[in-house]
Amino acid sequence: MDNEQRLGVDFGRVIHGGLLAPGDDDTVFLDGSFEEALASPATEGVYEVLPGLIEAFGGRAWIISKCGDRIRKRTLAWLDHHDFYERTGLPRENVRFCRKREEKARHCAELGITHMIDDRLDVHRAIREIVPYRYLFGPKGGPEWVRHVPDWEAAEIIRRDIPAERSRPATRRSR
Repeated sequence: MDNEQRLGVDFGRVIHGGLLAPGDDDTVFLDGSFEEALASPATEGVYEVLPGLIEAFGGRAWIISKCGDRIRKRTLAWLDHHDFYERTGLPRENVRFCRKREEKARHCAELGITHMIDDRLDVHRAIREIVPYRYLFGPKGGPEWVRHVPDWEAAEIIRRDIPAERSRPATRRSR
């Protein structure tokens, strides 16, 4: 695959629901009616930060989420209902699902993901040898091999981890 940088972002407790989700539950999104799921909130700050990150990655960004068919349908409906694609610049076709968290590693390898934001340490363990820049989203930090990002405001640090393009023109004039 080429050398272009690519961003992967989890859905539950990262894009949706965020710190509102108690304990080890993925999100309140899992319970309740379809209508309640559609009305449930995005994570605070996602619409302020994620569009700039997606732009910084040149639109090369994907949602990579673990869920079954019922939650996949809810997720896709939620993204449409909240105008997520238009509000963030994420291409509509850049949404991937898998049944087990460790399967996110396969998606990351296939897509050439270089930066991944996920709230689960087990996901980061699975992608550790595949994705060079890993961000553990949420209130709890992790081991030294994953960078802690407590919220979307702090996620701005990801911009600093995007290597400078090699093709940028020189800024100094020759003498």
